Amino acid sequence: EVQLVESGGGLVQPGGSLRLSCAASGFAFSSHVMNWHRQAPGKGPEWVASINSGGTIPTYADSVMGRFTISRDNAKNTLYLQMDSLKPEDTAVYYCKISSTFDRGQGTQVTVSS
Repeated sequence: EVQLVESGGGLVQPGGSLRLSCAASGFAFSSHVMNWHRQAPGKGPEWVASINSGGTIPTYADSVMGRFTISRDNAKNTLYLQMDSLKPEDTAVYYCKISSTFDRGQGTQVTVSS
């Protein structure tokens, strides 16, 4: 059974940082492109970032380019999202997803507010 479990969310002030983690199990993590997505209150899902199976090619949405960094540790079956210079508009539930399937985690809440 595929399991994706996010952690690391919380409340942070504008300009602050958070690091999200996604622990993966039940599939060949190192063989799959992985994504981070987010969904803000009252809005549809938004793709945030992707990383190839080897962890060498990240891609980002324009809205987070230069502020967020996606990475992965295939030895630990874990996906990460380092979020810096956070803005109130980054407030959302963030979840990880296997790019080529419908499998996704439940998400972790990130709230950026003073």
